[in-house]
Amino acid sequence: MPSYLVETYLARGRAAERVARERRARSAAEEQTRTGTRVRFDRAIHIPEDEICFFVFDAGSSRDAALVAQRAGLDPFRVVEAVSSGKENHS
Repeated sequence: MPSYLVETYLARGRAAERVARERRARSAAEEQTRTGTRVRFDRAIHIPEDEICFFVFDAGSSRDAALVAQRAGLDPFRVVEAVSSGKENHS
């Protein structure tokens, strides 16, 4: 299943919100999976200096990842497929 990077804004001074956002992302992905569209929240990557937080989802499409991000209240402004050398591709 492909991975998708969901780019969001997270101000330096609000870094503590990342944990709550991760919980919402995980919960939204689990709910989406229960309703028949498999999505898995993998991890978050926060770059405080740039005030950007990336959420990584394994999903069937960028649309599925974007929908979960929206349901989690992440306010995504970009969703792109991501390829990582540290993770096997099981497509």
